[in-house]
Amino acid sequence: MKVAGLGFRSNASVASLRDALDAAGGSEGLAALATVSDKVDAAALRGLAQELGLSIRGIPAEALAEIETVTQSELIRAEFGTGSIAEAAAIAAAGRGARLISARAVSQDRMATAAIAEGDGE
Repeated sequence: MKVAGLGFRSNASVASLRDALDAAGGSEGLAALATVSDKVDAAALRGLAQELGLSIRGIPAEALAEIETVTQSELIRAEFGTGSIAEAAAIAAAGRGARLISARAVSQDRMATAAIAEGDGE
């Protein structure tokens, strides 16, 4: 199963999220979108999920903190305990054996990030 993880600022737009996802490789073949649990109800995320016909998987912040990421943001590490919300959420949501197939990419407006992982979905 292929999942896109998204990290974004509270005022990010659907266009910001779409731009980050496109930069990470696009939506083709995705089974779901994922992010930290407290952002699953964000309007921009809901809008993108509806546009793409995908479900949203919320990953608890404490689960994200256990995941090592390729990208390292000191700000994100200090707040969440992982280097990249997008990468960690993608890996966590993709299931056992998940591997990152696209490292974190940033939207042009720098409001959102996306990464893509593939795993067995469980």
